Amino acid sequence: MLLQPHQRTKLDDSEDNYFYSYPRFVNHVDDNFIQQLTNLYRQELQSNSRILDLMSSWVSHLPPEMEFSHIEGHGMNQEELAKNKRLNHYFIQNLNQNLQLPLEDQYFDAVLCAVSVQYLQYPEAIFSEIARILKSNGVAIFTFSNRMFYQKAISVWREATDRQRIHLVKSYFQSIPDFKPPQILATQPELPAILQMLGIGAKDPFYAVFARKN
Repeated sequence: MLLQPHQRTKLDDSEDNYFYSYPRFVNHVDDNFIQQLTNLYRQELQSNSRILDLMSSWVSHLPPEMEFSHIEGHGMNQEELAKNKRLNHYFIQNLNQNLQLPLEDQYFDAVLCAVSVQYLQYPEAIFSEIARILKSNGVAIFTFSNRMFYQKAISVWREATDRQRIHLVKSYFQSIPDFKPPQILATQPELPAILQMLGIGAKDPFYAVFARKN
């Protein structure tokens, strides 16, 4: 296995269903991050394709001008998913308890996961499932910043630097033979030294690790 048991642990090991039982209608990253996320989707996705928005919420940040043949949503909160107008259908599933996606083989052109990979306790199994449901040359895009629900992130993520987290997600892809070598995007906004010292105007870094299926 890629991760050891102690690396999968969370500070809050209570049922995830309870933690996500009430909706959070907020953006968990700033506008700068969201703009880069949408631009990456614009670059890597094709119109009229089938998309799975994994670990989704009330907004998907897809390019507004792009239309897709089907967008399937997955998440943990019914109210959040119901409010997401881009989703054609959605389902609720705890991926740390049920590791098999209830989706057809080679059905999707893209799988997206924004600011949530840090909560997967069995990423090897989920990435294997993603490879199963992707078509040949389909893309899986994982994006994240340095924010998280600290008590629900797995130990290996909490204890890592941003650089180590990038390589961790890269290793998830590399553990699945069906994926081509992953690509990495990393943007850390620079601020004048005086603003950094004062803690003013900080922007979220943007990290993306993505790969296509063979």
